Amino acid sequence: MFADQVGENISYEKILAPEDGFIEAAKAFLAQDEAVGCNVTMPFKLDAFNFAKVDDQAAKDAQAVNTLMKRESGEVLGYNTDGVGLVNDLLNNGVEIKDKRVLLIGAGGAARGVISPLLKAGAASLIIANRTKAKAEEVASASSNPKVQVVAIEDIASIAPHIIINSTAASLSEELPCSLSDGVLKHCEVVYDMVYKNSPTRFMRDAAELGVKTQIDGLGMLVEQAAEAFYIWTQKRPDTSDIVKRVRDIVEQSEKRN
Repeated sequence: MFADQVGENISYEKILAPEDGFIEAAKAFLAQDEAVGCNVTMPFKLDAFNFAKVDDQAAKDAQAVNTLMKRESGEVLGYNTDGVGLVNDLLNNGVEIKDKRVLLIGAGGAARGVISPLLKAGAASLIIANRTKAKAEEVASASSNPKVQVVAIEDIASIAPHIIINSTAASLSEELPCSLSDGVLKHCEVVYDMVYKNSPTRFMRDAAELGVKTQIDGLGMLVEQAAEAFYIWTQKRPDTSDIVKRVRDIVEQSEKRN
């Protein structure tokens, strides 16, 4: 869709690498004269991080790379575009990040990759809460930024967040990643769920019922992180607004069929 929009002629296809053979598969693909780069999905993001030259802070934070690009010299650069995708989706939806207190639920790779871009966008503070507090403390420590703090999952109301981001997979099983009662949402303006479905997740629905004005799912983040990868490869920025709508239609039709 991006290529059609900006007049690029590309081949973008799936390659299934063996679980213990990612680097060989990546090298074989990138050895082709016309290969510019590729996206990398689980479970190979750490392999890609170790394989590429990484200057991108978000990728360093996450210890994960989802985008590879081959330079003319043959050197392969690694990026993580998830955090930029999240920030761009928030901004596209009119969300003000600057000077806001952001609560990030979860401390896995998805959380790690969005810390640096959220801080770059001007968040006043970024507080991580995770069921295992030690894991959240490990992530906060790795960020080496005083704006990144940790709170126990049962104490999240104490930080009075303006934006709550769910980076866990809880919504896939219609569970809540944290309690939304006891004043957690008193100052909350936006909840963001990285999971996307053909209807709002329980996290989004409950927040709406409790008075949160804006609820956003992760579909726009999916499109925006792809747009950032496309820009890395082509230096062309597609207009994503129409594409988000088209992708949402595809997701809805697909889930209806299933």
